[in-house]
Amino acid sequence: MPGYDVETLTHHIGGLDYQVRGLTDRRKHNATEVGADVAALPPAEGSHFGVLRPAGIALAQAMSVLPVKGLRILEMGCGLGLASLVLKRRGADITASDHHPMAEQFLRHNETLNGLKPIAFHCAPWDTPHDSLGRFDLLIGADLLNERGQGAALGAFVGRHAQPVARVMLADAGRSHGAAFSEILRRLGFCTSEQRAWSSGHWPPGRGGKIVTFGRLAGTAAG
Repeated sequence: MPGYDVETLTHHIGGLDYQVRGLTDRRKHNATEVGADVAALPPAEGSHFGVLRPAGIALAQAMSVLPVKGLRILEMGCGLGLASLVLKRRGADITASDHHPMAEQFLRHNETLNGLKPIAFHCAPWDTPHDSLGRFDLLIGADLLNERGQGAALGAFVGRHAQPVARVMLADAGRSHGAAFSEILRRLGFCTSEQRAWSSGHWPPGRGGKIVTFGRLAGTAAG
C-alpha cells in the first residue's frame, strides 16, 4: 500500500488462525510517512489506528466463545476488524463501524485474507446521527475510551443504537476515560459487571485488562 508500511500477522483465536494486515509500529512513522488520510486526523485519533493491541485480541477471544445466535451485533471502532472477522466466521449477524478513513479499506483486505464474505460496514462518528444504522442487541469495542470527552460521545451513540434489551461489551486495557460513559449507561438503565481478560501480547505495565459488560433488561430503558 503506497504511502505507509504494512505488515500481516497471524493471531490464533478460538482454535483458528486469522491473518490481519495492519500498519507497522505507528511510533516509527510521522504524518508524512503514513499518508494523507492519517495525517488529516487529530493526533490522538490517528495514533490509535492500524495496530492491533492486546485489548483488541482479548475482545476477539471473547467473541470466539460468546453465544451469538439471533443477535444483531455492532463492533464500534472496529479498526482492523479482528473481532468482526471472528464473528463473521462464526455466522453471526455482525456490522463493523469506525470513523477512520482507512478502516473499511483494511477490513476488506482482512476479509479477503481470511476467505470471508463481506462484513457490513458503516462510517459512524459517535457524535453524528446515523438513522440507517439501526439498533443492535450487542455492541462491542476495544480500547475505545482513551481520550477525555470520548465517554460522553460513545454513551450517546450507544443510547441511539442499543435495543431496549441489549448488552455492551468493552475490552479495556486499564487506561480508559470511562467514567462519563458508565454514568450515561447507568442513566439508560444498564447494569455493569467486569471480568479480567488475558490475551497474547502484554497489557500496559502495572495495569490489568478486563472485559466490562453493561446489560439492560426489558423495562429498564430510560425514556
